[in-house]
Amino acid sequence: MTILGEPIFAKNPDGLLKSRIGTIFFRTPGLVTQRGIHAMQRMAWIRALNDARTAAGQPLLTEAEEAAELADSADLLFTDDYVLIRPDPSRMDLAFKADEALQAFVSKRKIRFLNTHAANVRDALRARGENWRMARRPASPDEIDRSIEDARVSIQNACIYYYNGQTGTRYLTAGCYAVVSALAPDAFRAQVEEIVKGLAGRNRLGQPDIALFPPSLPPDVTEAFRGIKPETLDDAALLAAVEAAMQKWRLALPANLREETTANFSWRNEMSAALARRPNETEIGDQELIQGISPEFYRQIEWLPGARIENGELLFDSLFDEAARTEDPELLELCDSRVRSIIFNLLRLCGKVEYVNVGRIARSLARYPVEGHRRGSVYIVQFKATDEDRARVIVVRFQKWGIAEHLDEGKDLLRAIVEANEYADYILDRRLACRQLGMNLPHRVGFGQVTEKYHGLNQYNGTPVRAYYYSRGYVTGVASDKVPPERFRNPAFALAFAYLMGEAAALDMVVGRAATETGESMFDRNFEVLQPGEDGLPTRIVVTDHAGSFVKYKESFDELVGPYANVVRRRRAFVADFAAFAKAYVTGFERKLAATQSAYRARRSSFDNLFVHRPYDTAGSGAYRWSRVLARLDACDPAAVAESLRKAVEA
Repeated sequence: MTILGEPIFAKNPDGLLKSRIGTIFFRTPGLVTQRGIHAMQRMAWIRALNDARTAAGQPLLTEAEEAAELADSADLLFTDDYVLIRPDPSRMDLAFKADEALQAFVSKRKIRFLNTHAANVRDALRARGENWRMARRPASPDEIDRSIEDARVSIQNACIYYYNGQTGTRYLTAGCYAVVSALAPDAFRAQVEEIVKGLAGRNRLGQPDIALFPPSLPPDVTEAFRGIKPETLDDAALLAAVEAAMQKWRLALPANLREETTANFSWRNEMSAALARRPNETEIGDQELIQGISPEFYRQIEWLPGARIENGELLFDSLFDEAARTEDPELLELCDSRVRSIIFNLLRLCGKVEYVNVGRIARSLARYPVEGHRRGSVYIVQFKATDEDRARVIVVRFQKWGIAEHLDEGKDLLRAIVEANEYADYILDRRLACRQLGMNLPHRVGFGQVTEKYHGLNQYNGTPVRAYYYSRGYVTGVASDKVPPERFRNPAFALAFAYLMGEAAALDMVVGRAATETGESMFDRNFEVLQPGEDGLPTRIVVTDHAGSFVKYKESFDELVGPYANVVRRRRAFVADFAAFAKAYVTGFERKLAATQSAYRARRSSFDNLFVHRPYDTAGSGAYRWSRVLARLDACDPAAVAESLRKAVEA
């Protein structure tokens, strides 16, 4: 390939890139990095081709040949870290040709695509199994919250803006007007003048000095503020003009963004996205990657290199080869071997698959996480079968205690295998037990296994062992701990939520669900997903994972019931009628506990004999725990337990 100009990433003595743009050509392979604009680079390429033809005694390119050279090309931009391909959404074939050619000079992980806001670009990358090349980098909830708080700035007056350091834009929220409206007349005028001027101004990057939040507001809202002329209005008229513009803003503001706090996941995620925007955006949000994904997944999925499928053939990403060749620690971390195994299993079992993308959940999604989540144990798989209209999303969770974990305890290989298999049975038995008691779990769960080398201090270091995982369909809805606070201002929603959560709490307590490591309650911490009806009110709760069930099988209900009061107590500030909210919760709890007890007593033998074929060991086998859970349920007084819950709520 002929190169006109400096190599990619070449820098001046002052450390600045020699060129920020490039153009790559395919008809006659070439790359132009000379300084200027893309049009000038195209002219330079044609001149270079004609000079070469003249030197070889050949005729100059015809007009049609020049047009063909220019048409078969792609624009590039360079940053200190990346080569950015600017694709024509209607000619993604050229973008991918550029991608393949550039990999001769640059590692694939350093190549990104612009225009990911265009559906054609996203769809083309998704179809190649390359969500990882356009996803936002994962960030912890604490990091997101801190970045928003740190973004608070002022210009010359009140501290009312959120500053995007990448674009230089300061975002103004509707809630900030409470600060502005409380100012004395002179300060109010100065603040409004600053806002109006900023909304009309552009910084050196060509970005707005000030913008109204969210960026998706209709343009006429911003125009209403820009149209205010403070210098022509007296104090009363200025206040009236601003109030009129504010009214237009409030009416256009989506309901889920009116509660301006990081406790509101919708507002937090929208603000974080606005503050993370860059002039040459190569990343998109999770909603664009998976339609209908819940707000709690915002920037929590770490999409990873995987594979693409061409003509039915599975082609793993070339980065896996680069990682194996270079042994680069960062690249080895990115190229997760479990991703290859998950994709391999999917293709072996599902037949015709059009595309597949796999992401890793970097950390627990619970608002109040408990111990036990380990990076690399939970994955999101998005795949589309060729005979289906829509992509499917499944959640893959690796078994917490597998062969490798038992080897880490110093056990021999046979004992580790036996105990891992016993634990796999225990997990599935607990699922069956929870369903028998009425817990609303996902209808179908798959079981799979991958082979991976054991790396640890045991003598079996380097030995291939099996790791087990469980898969289920993604459950649509919103986790109970992520419901936006403003939803509880609707009494109908609040009461429906409370009653359903009360029912779910009763079953959670019956099965003695708690974190194995700490004994903490796991209820209302991400696993209970609310699903709404057509009227938007919650109609059912699906418990996405029965992890932690039967941990508390010895304790009495009086010992267990206290923490369940936190479900209503932590929402006291959000509901208009807390007494009614608490009453609905306790009522749902009592009725479900009584109904579960009645179901057991009516069909006692079907419950008692469910695990009669399993080992019964008073040291804590699954069958023994099941018998203790049933005995505790049979002996309880639902009204008395509910009264204990009521007192805990009121304490």
